[in-house]
Amino acid sequence: MYSVPPSIEVAADGPLRIITLNRPENLNATNHELHQGIADIWPQIDADPEARVVVLTGAGRAFSAGGDYTYLDELTKDAALRKQTLVDGRNIVTRMVRSRVPIVAAVNGPAVGLGCSLVALSDVAFMAESAHLADPHVLIGLVAADGGPITWPLLTSLMLAKEYALTGDRIPAKRAAEIGLVNHVVPDGEVMDQALACARRIAALPQQAVEDTRRVINLHLERAVLATLDFALGAEEKSFDSPELRANLDRVLKPKD
Repeated sequence: MYSVPPSIEVAADGPLRIITLNRPENLNATNHELHQGIADIWPQIDADPEARVVVLTGAGRAFSAGGDYTYLDELTKDAALRKQTLVDGRNIVTRMVRSRVPIVAAVNGPAVGLGCSLVALSDVAFMAESAHLADPHVLIGLVAADGGPITWPLLTSLMLAKEYALTGDRIPAKRAAEIGLVNHVVPDGEVMDQALACARRIAALPQQAVEDTRRVINLHLERAVLATLDFALGAEEKSFDSPELRANLDRVLKPKD
């Protein structure tokens, strides 16, 4: 039905399209294949005349654990790959914001880094009680180009956006709902069922009214994104050469004795 890599699964449920990040053995951490696949799927969704709502989730125990450290290491050494990754990152943000169809996130486990961004770029988010959000770019020496600093200021207060972006602290599910970063916190075993129920309710409503109302609301987000995204991506590209990132990657990837 869709041209996607093995790290992404797409299933049809009537007018719903269920997108599953599918690297469960790596907690759905992002490698190049998955990152590019996320960027490329949104035009396919928009071109599917039967698609009315997307439900976005992760396979296994996590929604997404963020960037795979091996992938980050590759990006420090391969300029062409880094350039393509930044293009894909821009496309993920702009294509999700401009997507024709509403996106319901079923946050079944930790949503970190890009995973956290995908939640923030969704329209409605259901989060498992045991899950958490985090944007730890700064902790490892990177600028967060497509994450919290771009979207959070429209979802929560500027002060809270700065606190969590600058510290990389975890945001437990209950706290995330309290400050407006997700809509609903539900028991772990009910996340997908409740997300699907919400998606079906939206899919049953008049299509043009739903899609254009989403567009009206997301014009606010798009303007904020376009005002900051190019600077953010340029800053992130430079930060891949930072000594702090190199030291952190060497520490994490150091062969075990």
